[in-house]
Order: sequence, then structure tokens, then C-alpha cells
Amino acid sequence: MKHINILLLALSAAVLLSCGQAGQKQEKAKSEKMEEAKPNTLTQAEIDDGWVLLFDGKTTDNWRGYNKGSFPEKGWKIEDGTLKVVSSGRGEAGGGGDIITKNKYKNFEFSVDWKVSEGGNSGIFYLAQEKPGQPIWKSAPEMQILDNDKHPDAGLGKDGNRKAGSLYDLIPGNADVVRPSGEWNSVKVLVYNGTVVHWVNGEQVLEYHLWTDDWKKMVLNSKFKDYEDFLNTAEEGYIGLQDHGDDVWFRNIKIKIF
Repeated sequence: MKHINILLLALSAAVLLSCGQAGQKQEKAKSEKMEEAKPNTLTQAEIDDGWVLLFDGKTTDNWRGYNKGSFPEKGWKIEDGTLKVVSSGRGEAGGGGDIITKNKYKNFEFSVDWKVSEGGNSGIFYLAQEKPGQPIWKSAPEMQILDNDKHPDAGLGKDGNRKAGSLYDLIPGNADVVRPSGEWNSVKVLVYNGTVVHWVNGEQVLEYHLWTDDWKKMVLNSKFKDYEDFLNTAEEGYIGLQDHGDDVWFRNIKIKIF
């Protein structure tokens, strides 16, 4: 009997220890999830990995208007911890214009959450050059932002290459992973020595390679064929957010530089 009691006590202790460890793991997972869920902040793991915030939810210090010395006075605002494009009601006319980072980037991973209004349109530019009198899209590849259900651009182009997540008007992404208007989408763009990858909501949706024969052939058969700065995309440039005249919200804007 004595041996049985000792065995039972040992089993009870093991069960309690296991339950305690499981509880600690659940609390840790819960804590990490809560940390990751805070908008416009970095987790300690992200800081250790080299990520830097480009928007703190309160200021526009890291941004300015394209071909402007300061942030636009209209067309953009900070709203409830988001950087918002304000609808002009007139499409691209009458807004504040596109905005760009104050710094240029070469090899990087860019991450942002976006939410688009019903029928809305916008985009994320990268490796952009800033030239007077030239719109940003003539030099910069664009990751499309769109309400795929309501905006007519979703049905234009070829094979869905104007839908959200695509390399605009060139390479389609996987539109099935894009959430509808009014819901947040988390996207990433990786640029490394000419290799470019798009992710939408955790899934890789496309990959391509700048400056290659395939790149040049694709561009020369597109609407961008007459734009030298696009065909020979720069090795380093600005990241831009597009004002297309529709309500669009951005948050958790961050970058990791290689």
C-alpha cells in the first residue's frame, strides 16, 4: 500500500507540473498574441530582427508628399491610429497626392496593413524615383490595393493583374487571399538584389526579378513600355503610398533593411 501511495503522489505531482507548464505556455502565447495585436508597435522579436516603424499612429514624421517638401496639408490625415487617404469624391483629382518615405531604400522587406473603402483603389510603390513633372508610377513598380468586388479595375487588365496584391498591370497575384472592403489586409513586399516578392495575408502571391530579359520583355509589352525609368527600375528608391481619391487606411507600417 505504501508503494501505491507513493506512486499516486508522484503521478499527481507530474500531472500538476504538466498542467502548470501547459498553463504557462498558454499565458505566454496569449501574451505574445496581445503584444503582436497592438497596432503601430514592434514586438521585442521584431526589434531584435531589425524592424523599424515608419508610422507610430500619431505623426507623419517619416513621410512627405511626392515632389513636395512636407506632408500634404489636405487629402491625408491621422485617424484613430491609422494613416488615412481621404476621399476626394473626384478620383485622383482634388486630393493631396501620393506620399513617399523621407528615406530611400535598396534591399528591404516592407510590411503594412491596409483597409479599403467600398469601390476603393490605391497602391504601394517601391524603388520610386522623384522627378519634377513626372508621376511616381512612371518609375516605380506598384503592389495594387483594390476592392476586388466593386472597383471596375478588377475586371480590366489581363488575368487579374489589376486586382489587389498584383504587380499592377503586369503580374497577377492570388486574389482569393484578399479580404473584402472594410477588412484589414496584411501585406509585405521583399526587394533584394532585383528579386521582388509580394505576400498577402501570410501567403506569397507572386515573385519576379528586375533587370532580367524576362522583366524587360514584360515591360516592353505593357503600358509602361515608353517609360525608361520603369524599364530600368532603380536599385534604390522611395516607398510610396498612393492617393487615388478613395478612402483607404494604413497602419503597422514598418521596414527591415538588409
